[in-house]
Amino acid sequence: MDELLLLSLESGDVLIRLRPDLAPAHVERMKTLARAGFYDGLRFHRVIPGFMAQAGCPEGRGTGRSPLPNLRAEFSAAPHLRGVCSMARTSDPDSANSQFFIVTADARFLDRQYSVWGEVVSGLAHVDALPAGEPPRNPGVIRAMRVVAGAA
Repeated sequence: MDELLLLSLESGDVLIRLRPDLAPAHVERMKTLARAGFYDGLRFHRVIPGFMAQAGCPEGRGTGRSPLPNLRAEFSAAPHLRGVCSMARTSDPDSANSQFFIVTADARFLDRQYSVWGEVVSGLAHVDALPAGEPPRNPGVIRAMRVVAGAA
């Protein structure tokens, strides 16, 4: 049975299928933080129309992370197509921690450089509707993120 993340936004729910086959440590991190309520109330601090929406910084500026240690890169051949979820990082490939992004348009130039951990299976229009900016004037907020069971 697939595991899913339910990302509840102000505009509606986004369902993300987890991809432990591509990035098992990153999937486990997302589940751990979601179960701890880490993402609840965090803002999408970077939203670039036609590219991606990024969240997961407790400071809301893109510079923070969870108290857990950074993760080693788990790059794969999975393409960064619309709806793919990857971990954000610094220039150090092994610096992913809690920040993630959802690609809102194909971004193949990211392939093999960021750890893909999931893909949106429904609700992508709610990601598209997030206020744009770096940071947005009135950023979209994650109401809750929860691990839920999916279809086999």
